[in-house]
Amino acid sequence: MTFDPTLVVGPELLAQHGVGVVAPFDFALDRELWRWTPDDVSLFMTRLPYVPVPVTVEMANALSDHSIVRQATRDVLAPEPLAVAYACASGSFIRGATGERELHQTMRSAGAPAVATTSGALVESLGLLGASRIAVVTPYIDAVTERLVSFLDEHGITVVASVGMGLLSHIWKVGYGEIVSAVSAVDRADAEAVFISCTNVPTYDIIAPLEQMIAKPVLTANQVTMCSSLRAMGRAPIGPDQSLVQLSRPTAA
Repeated sequence: MTFDPTLVVGPELLAQHGVGVVAPFDFALDRELWRWTPDDVSLFMTRLPYVPVPVTVEMANALSDHSIVRQATRDVLAPEPLAVAYACASGSFIRGATGERELHQTMRSAGAPAVATTSGALVESLGLLGASRIAVVTPYIDAVTERLVSFLDEHGITVVASVGMGLLSHIWKVGYGEIVSAVSAVDRADAEAVFISCTNVPTYDIIAPLEQMIAKPVLTANQVTMCSSLRAMGRAPIGPDQSLVQLSRPTAA
């Protein structure tokens, strides 16, 4: 008997396309990124070199060093992704709007066919939602949270309220309950959306319930990164009942 693979999976699912992901050394949520990803898209992960410092401005600056980002981008190009994502919020906002643009250009010059950075994707996503006044939840110390507020201000986005958890390590261990409490505390009537920063904060399962609870869009670092990356390669993300996902339509065929 001859085996026919189309009897198991349709021929349209046999061809895989990819997103290269450049992540911090301590990134622990690979599985969460996959949850936004369609079945015929693969994620090709690479991590930046270890930096022996806590989660501070110093770490964020180290993670956005152009030489290491350039090398990581080149490394992840081997399986020929259609887009490359820099999956780090603080590393992409820490040097301001100019720093994010330079980071984007560094990745393009390294050969990435399309690029998304977490902070650039946040600005793009807020534009899709038409939101210019937001509340922000971060796991960071104040010095890092303040850099995010400043970055958004450069893009004409006002942070009407913010809260930082003051964590210096092990951010991926933050529980859903802590995030829900923080969002409840920071949300205000004049906030058009809420953003939860840091790609090491787990959020997928609580985005839709939070949106129902506060009756406005909730964006998260991993969500905006994946939505922007997939749009850039002409694909739509998966995320039932998430406002941003419903607006994320491909920009390329």
